[in-house]
Amino acid sequence: MTIFFFSLLALAVAAVLWLIAVYNKLIRLRNMKDEGWSGIDVQLKRRSDLIPNLLESVKGYMGHERGVLEEITELRTRSMNAGSIGDKIAAESALTQTLGRLFAVAENYPDLKASQNFMDLQAKLAEIEDQIQMARRYYNGTVRNLNVGIETFPNSIVAKYFNFQKGEFFEIEDEGDRAVPRVNFQP
Repeated sequence: MTIFFFSLLALAVAAVLWLIAVYNKLIRLRNMKDEGWSGIDVQLKRRSDLIPNLLESVKGYMGHERGVLEEITELRTRSMNAGSIGDKIAAESALTQTLGRLFAVAENYPDLKASQNFMDLQAKLAEIEDQIQMARRYYNGTVRNLNVGIETFPNSIVAKYFNFQKGEFFEIEDEGDRAVPRVNFQP
């Protein structure tokens, strides 16, 4: 009887240790995902802080383009007030597209393109966009790891019991951004 009791006790201790190990792994993965989102959030805040200066520098030149300027302002506000990661991702995607339109329209204003202030702001924005892309890759990697940790058996049992939620990827929403650019070498 004592051998049976010790066998059951050893089995119970092993099960508890396994449960603790899986739980701690899932906590670590979730914290890494949160850290990854924090990196994105910092870069998005930097970009958001730069936008008013950018808009101010183009207002004098682009009087006829008020619609684009107002849309950027509205999208910036929507992004800053977004509640969930999904809402933030959608707002930021729309803001990125609209900023692209702003720079396309700026091509029609040679004086604006020659403005040192505008060129400096454009360079800062390009640098921030690069930082956002790096943060996004890191975040998506941590989301992948968390999701794999949650979905694999037997971790999925622990994840379901402790209500771990899968992470949401920060993906490109505009299908045009996914398209392969066409190169034409014909004169």
